[in-house]
Amino acid sequence: MTTDNASALRALHVPGTPLILPNVWDAASARAVREAGFPAVATSSAAVARVLGYDDGELTPVGEMMAAVARVARAVEGVPVTADVEQGYGLKPAELVERLLEAGAAGCNLEDSLPGRGELVDPGEQAEFLAEVRAVAGDALVINARVDVYLYGPASRQEAVTRGRRYLEAGADCVYPILLADEDEIAALVSELGAPVNVYFGARTPGLGRLAELGVARISFGSGLHEASQAFTRGLIADIREGRRPF
Repeated sequence: MTTDNASALRALHVPGTPLILPNVWDAASARAVREAGFPAVATSSAAVARVLGYDDGELTPVGEMMAAVARVARAVEGVPVTADVEQGYGLKPAELVERLLEAGAAGCNLEDSLPGRGELVDPGEQAEFLAEVRAVAGDALVINARVDVYLYGPASRQEAVTRGRRYLEAGADCVYPILLADEDEIAALVSELGAPVNVYFGARTPGLGRLAELGVARISFGSGLHEASQAFTRGLIADIREGRRPF
């Protein structure tokens, strides 16, 4: 197993100089990110699922999701790709790692809630799962451990820090408290964890420059770009339906 892309991806997680990831959904969007000069590419499970005709929440067959990741990796060969694989699609750690590496991924997101149910997984169980993934992958995968307390609540910095520390001790490279948007809370979490923190960029999130000042090491756009592109496409289609020129 090669670790070159994983090493390059891991090195891009620098607090204060964050890795910015405009998440993609197919080969074409991946190429657009690469052509814009971004040093890494990340998939969004929700966006990929919708492109493939499924809803988010591990409703996409794992084979289809991994095939989509592989198409992205082939489209941007030489650029590290990190794959959003939700809670692992029910795969055991060894098979999950094997399939990610076969698809060409250099990293992955793994979340600590049950897909489609909005229930947090016991942090000890999640830490054990992450430790097994790390043991199998060695240095060949960058593990971004998602912490869902701000998504499913009750939102608690103490709980986020507790979970984040356990996941880091288990071998995670980065902690991702998705939907955390308050400046003071971001700064406090970054300080208390003392490790790379990933922030989701949304409507309430501080700007990219401010997030860098807060010490964030990674910024993800999730399914936001795909949703915006779909809204734009619907507008074009509406123009055609009304007899207007779409362009």
